[in-house]
Amino acid sequence: MTSATTPGSFPAPAEWPDNAEFWQAAREHRLLLKHCDACGKPHWYPRMLCPFCMGTTHWKASSGHGTVYSFSVTRRAGPEPFCIAYVTLDEGVSMMTHIVNCDLDAVHIGQRVRVVFAPTENGAPVPTFTPA
Repeated sequence: MTSATTPGSFPAPAEWPDNAEFWQAAREHRLLLKHCDACGKPHWYPRMLCPFCMGTTHWKASSGHGTVYSFSVTRRAGPEPFCIAYVTLDEGVSMMTHIVNCDLDAVHIGQRVRVVFAPTENGAPVPTFTPA
């Protein structure tokens, strides 16, 4: 059994005027997604313009729940093993993230997960996921 805890320290994210609302919500342990004002579709990675129709976008709260689409457990790249995964959120977008606070040998495709925020080095916490 290989156990994963929240990684000790992620680098602080770069905060800019166009992502300040996202990082403020992260400080409040809320996950936001960009949604298009014209077509209404959510998207990840956040952009100023919709990747589907080039409409303007706004931030909207996410449920913070999703399903593991794909994952990889790395056991030799550092002092602690870790899991990187693509999680498809209930809103339909997929994001690359870490799976934390679980038995890494139990992580599987199709597993339900929920967002948890991991601390960074003097910055806003970053979204990671743990089994639901």
